[in-house]
Amino acid sequence: MAIYLDHAATTPVHPEVRQVMLPFLDAYFGNPSSIHQFGRSVRQAVDEARDKLAGVLGAQPGEIVFTSGGTEADNFALIGAALSGRKRGKDHLITSAVEHHAVLDTCRHLERIGFRVTYLPVDETGEIRLDALREAIDDRTALVSVMYGNNEVGTLQPVEAIGALAHEHGCLFHTDAVQAFGYEPLDVRRLPVDLLSVSAHKINGPKGVGALYVARGVSLTPHMFGGSQEMRRRAGTENVPGIVGFGKAAELAAASRREHLEQARRCREAMIRVWEREEIPFTVNGHPRRHLPHILNVSFPGTETETLLMNLDLEGIACSSGSACTSGTLEVSHVLKAMNLPDEILRSAVRFSFGLGNTVEEVTKAAETVARVVRRLTGGGR
Repeated sequence: MAIYLDHAATTPVHPEVRQVMLPFLDAYFGNPSSIHQFGRSVRQAVDEARDKLAGVLGAQPGEIVFTSGGTEADNFALIGAALSGRKRGKDHLITSAVEHHAVLDTCRHLERIGFRVTYLPVDETGEIRLDALREAIDDRTALVSVMYGNNEVGTLQPVEAIGALAHEHGCLFHTDAVQAFGYEPLDVRRLPVDLLSVSAHKINGPKGVGALYVARGVSLTPHMFGGSQEMRRRAGTENVPGIVGFGKAAELAAASRREHLEQARRCREAMIRVWEREEIPFTVNGHPRRHLPHILNVSFPGTETETLLMNLDLEGIACSSGSACTSGTLEVSHVLKAMNLPDEILRSAVRFSFGLGNTVEEVTKAAETVARVVRRLTGGGR
């Protein structure tokens, strides 16, 4: 039986989420912008989903903008803040070298159209240095964007300190919280964030829907046109089944956050215990304490990532490199490279990530299989 350990890539849809979506694929098909009864009933469902997500995040409903996913939410935050900032003479953005490509590629686009971008380095655990941020901020900085928890190694960034520092200098602060959502207590009433990205398919919701929290009073220049949807901030007919599913997924994730956190932690620790018992060489990448519980990035020196992934897939274990795949060939992770790890660590890294349905028993079985495959690939004994 296959064991799915790639929940950081996507998660299975929760049965309750699927159930609430079904009517909006059938009887409730109206356009939420229509004023007749078919549209009004659907508009009510969208509003209820917005209320649920806002409640989970500690936001006001009017501060939630639904998008097509975390990538669009990140794009909207960066491009919208950059274009708005330029009107006030601010043409500089700051991010980190270990962001998701949704942020990094957007920053490169902004550089091509005349913005300056500073990419903060990280230490060997993947954490930025606050001193580097202090040195980088100037009076033309419009936005600081640093992710909450890293999608490849799980390292948590000091978001409260980053946000406070950004606000001291009159900058907006955006955090990509896509991987942290469902595990970290994201409360925008407490966090010093102006913009925060989340996505449904990382919390057992549907693919193709996400959201951007936009604090009241924050001005973003829209970059999608053609309608007045999402309070004139994001044109286009809403993905109603997705939005309804997202609202339910957020509600379920909030209700079971502590339970999921503890289960993920037990799974992570179980894998490590097996490898220690089996005495195979391995290195855990990321911060040893401040990390997301459901992500375990580990290197097995003497193996190659692509070969290891193929062999594990043949054994029925689904995991990933955590890096981009271009033309069918795996690239060395930009996150691990930014952490300045040795070449043998870079080229043998694999990401396991846990979630709904995983048990300690199956994770232990998977870890034993990993140990057997690693021994075979490295010619190790035992």
